[in-house]
Amino acid sequence: MQRRTLAELFEDRGALEPAIISINPPVAVTYRALDQQVEQLAGQLSASGLKRGDCIGTSLPNGLEFLVVFLALARARLVAAPFNPAYKSDELRLSIEHLKVKALVAHSDDATARQAATAAGVPQWNPVVSSSGTVSLAGVSRVSGSSDVSPDPSDDVLFIRTSGTTGKPKVVPLTHSNILASALGIASHYRLTAADRSLVVMPLFHGHGLIGAALSTLSSGGALIVPPRFSASTFWAAFREHRATWYSAVPTIHQVLLARADSDGAPAQGPRFIRSCSAPLAPAVLRGVEDRFGAPLLEAYGMTETSHQVASNPLPPRPHKAGTVGIGTGVELAVIDETGRRLSANARGEVVVRGPGVMKGYRDNPEANAQSFVDGWFRSGDIGVFDSDGYLALTGRIKELINRGGEKISPTEVEAILMEDSAVAEAAVFGVPDPKYGEEVWAAVALKGEADQDRLQALCREHLADFKVPKVIRVVPALPRNATGKIDRRAVAALFEPHGE
Repeated sequence: MQRRTLAELFEDRGALEPAIISINPPVAVTYRALDQQVEQLAGQLSASGLKRGDCIGTSLPNGLEFLVVFLALARARLVAAPFNPAYKSDELRLSIEHLKVKALVAHSDDATARQAATAAGVPQWNPVVSSSGTVSLAGVSRVSGSSDVSPDPSDDVLFIRTSGTTGKPKVVPLTHSNILASALGIASHYRLTAADRSLVVMPLFHGHGLIGAALSTLSSGGALIVPPRFSASTFWAAFREHRATWYSAVPTIHQVLLARADSDGAPAQGPRFIRSCSAPLAPAVLRGVEDRFGAPLLEAYGMTETSHQVASNPLPPRPHKAGTVGIGTGVELAVIDETGRRLSANARGEVVVRGPGVMKGYRDNPEANAQSFVDGWFRSGDIGVFDSDGYLALTGRIKELINRGGEKISPTEVEAILMEDSAVAEAAVFGVPDPKYGEEVWAAVALKGEADQDRLQALCREHLADFKVPKVIRVVPALPRNATGKIDRRAVAALFEPHGE
């Protein structure tokens, strides 16, 4: 059967194998039970008086209820807007108002959500999980008979707000066909089967966790192991107990697990593969993870606007190349110059993408759409280059490139060199205003050993042209990151604004 919507996500809806293994509460839900409760909850939502395309916000941690509610909203032809449960009340209220949310799903003891929903004038629905793993929603009114109209592939199913540098964040609308194409493509690329089990690490309110790990696993008939949050101290115990075969995370989490591997009793072998996405993976981290955990670490590349993954390194026996995000997966990728001309291999330019997972355009934002699409291709804003084998290396963001006296410098390139020092836990490189060169290269590093500016500058001089060597390298306790684990270079730079040099 060709699957066209998320209502058809499960290949075997009657399977008695586990679909979701919840750690808190400790319960396993089979595909048959999951399908039945999604249908039941979708019927309740359809009878609540909501119309097709109405938006429902969620402010939930990772868990069984998040997934059931999301799938039920999709089945009922409604749109889910997952919010970061770490939002403060004003942030959540503004998000609710921006997306014209009709109701907010949050736990009954979430005072922040209750305050935001009340201030925004929308009802709060509270998820309840029974001892058998059945999810219901308290507070949903019944005003009509249930409608059994199936969703259409073109229906919007997910609104995700992207972080904006100025003004309101842009809203990415993703359809059933967008998300399903991406989930199936990810499952195919990593050859996921019903024998695979993924331990969820990333938050489900973002594409990495929801599409990259959860929906790809469910589309393959495998099992999804869902703790309420990532905990390094319990990760490997859960991995072994529930027989996980892979996980996907940002490089920061790989580094944490690597640093604690011996004290946590991590296995020397176990995962079939490990996936890394959402931030650049330093080659030194890749080598360390592969050597310690005995599994290929495959770096991938995804964007919210493309329903997550567009490229990934392949499984063995095909080579996976450090410093690259691999080959295109289910999409067309190209690199263009400033005029929009496609470039050949080994020429650096902006990465563009087109394919079934790419959004149709930002919601109610014609200006952003005009800037973000060229001849049917979505402009990523990333600078990249293909090698002769078709592997894509990303060298930075257009807006993050440092312009030092006319020389364009990629922060990612310099960060990778700094990470070669065994004392460096993480690094961020950024530009600061300079009266002579326009911008100068600075860096911030968090250490796990002994190092200083002179030593790290000497390392950079060994591998980089002099103009790329950071003029200033400051040691910080930790680097600020956004909700998806990416280093926030602007926030790092802001830390040093009062310290002119």
